[in-house]
Amino acid sequence: MTHEYLKNVVSLSFFSRKCIGCGKCTEVCPHRVFDLQEKKAQITNRDACIECGACALNCPADAIKVNAGVGCAAAITYGWLTGGEPKCGCSDSGCC
Repeated sequence: MTHEYLKNVVSLSFFSRKCIGCGKCTEVCPHRVFDLQEKKAQITNRDACIECGACALNCPADAIKVNAGVGCAAAITYGWLTGGEPKCGCSDSGCC
């Protein structure tokens, strides 16, 4: 089961030309954002990304960038943990 948060707000970037197909991203991603296909990683569900940064930290080819702990995904996670409303600061109405 995967969770999706808000559409098209995650800071995840993937540079397939740099990918060496090691599969580290598929091993460490808690929400299965990546999959290996034809010996290369691919993003299968970008909106499931929680911006934890595990993929980028474990990619030996520097093919993944993500601003870990920022944005709406982090705001929603923080809201769950604190029991409060998610607020990411990018709009006047709370979260994106």
